[in-house]
Amino acid sequence: MKAILNSEREGQIVGRELRSGRLVRLSWNGGLVRQRAVLEDDGRDYRWIAPSLFDLQVNGFGGVDFQSPTISIEELTGAVVALQERGCGGVLVTLITDDWTSMLAKLERLMAFRESCPRLRQFILGWHLEGPFLSSLEGFRGAHPAAMMRDPDPDIIPSIMRITGKVPVLMTIAPERRGAVSMIKEAVEQDIRVSLGHSAASAAELRAAIDAGARGITHFGNGCPQLWERHDNWFWSVSDCLDLYVGLIPDGIHLPGPVFRGMHRMLKDRHQVYYTSDAMSAAGAGCGRFSLAGHLLEVGEDQVVRQPGQPNFAGSALSPLDGVLRASAMLGGDWRDAWNRFSRVPAVFMGIDWEITEGRAVNFCAIDVPDTGTPEHVEFFYCDSDL
Repeated sequence: MKAILNSEREGQIVGRELRSGRLVRLSWNGGLVRQRAVLEDDGRDYRWIAPSLFDLQVNGFGGVDFQSPTISIEELTGAVVALQERGCGGVLVTLITDDWTSMLAKLERLMAFRESCPRLRQFILGWHLEGPFLSSLEGFRGAHPAAMMRDPDPDIIPSIMRITGKVPVLMTIAPERRGAVSMIKEAVEQDIRVSLGHSAASAAELRAAIDAGARGITHFGNGCPQLWERHDNWFWSVSDCLDLYVGLIPDGIHLPGPVFRGMHRMLKDRHQVYYTSDAMSAAGAGCGRFSLAGHLLEVGEDQVVRQPGQPNFAGSALSPLDGVLRASAMLGGDWRDAWNRFSRVPAVFMGIDWEITEGRAVNFCAIDVPDTGTPEHVEFFYCDSDL
């Protein structure tokens, strides 16, 4: 499914708010929401009005690899448009494990593109550094190259801040690595969000990282081996904690339906569960061969992303909008909850205001839901100029 894009700077719409169900009229001009009026409910069917989707982990999209050191601003903008056509109004552009100097150079290049283009500034809400501070052990590291892993070092935080300034940053760290606790403390002190993942940590090491300020778990259920210690392992340790933001990939592949439902039911009363695509360049681009950080990956008719000849997954070909539909189907049809977990919940984790309120830039979706209970038509209203 694709969303129809609407960038009109003036207009109004009547519909039901996603979370409250109240009937409201939104009016906007100059690209800003000017009025939100609650109306008397006449009982008729209306479109649903929801904040746009927000994805914390996008490695590439629409045939464009964000890891490429030669990516152009035209390619990046094209990927943004392709994501907007899937109802997505914001992302954290994700850089995965590489030589640290190379990662900083790529981050600096992408940041310069963002600062030079209003559309990119509106859409790229921050950066996710998934590596190189991860486990180098087989299974735990996933598709990340073991040779590029390194121990965390709090002294490198200023090099990140020099590039990103006040733009939000999320870092994924394996808490068992030497220096992890010190780096987490320094990162949190600088208002960098820390998520934990690709980790072989013990329960005690996980707890130490949480006590230091880590508040998230990156794509839980992935980046783990086929066999591990029966009791003191990542799955049980995370499940036993409280009040973390735990990410799940709702593609039905990384976590098949029964696994997704079981994890969701187990986690949601102890944690805030959010969804992410973990999309790479194949997402939104169909089948074929695609690049991810210099590695050639294959995407078949089943939409599984693999290294040629290897059984493990390497990112996903999922779009955010399809993620909502698949999560809803796996959980029995509650698309409104799925939308919220792919929109507001990850924004709250990052400290980003994602509500539709007066004075905010236009950035919301109108969703038609027929009697089937499944969204069939989405219109994305946005503004891509500086206000």
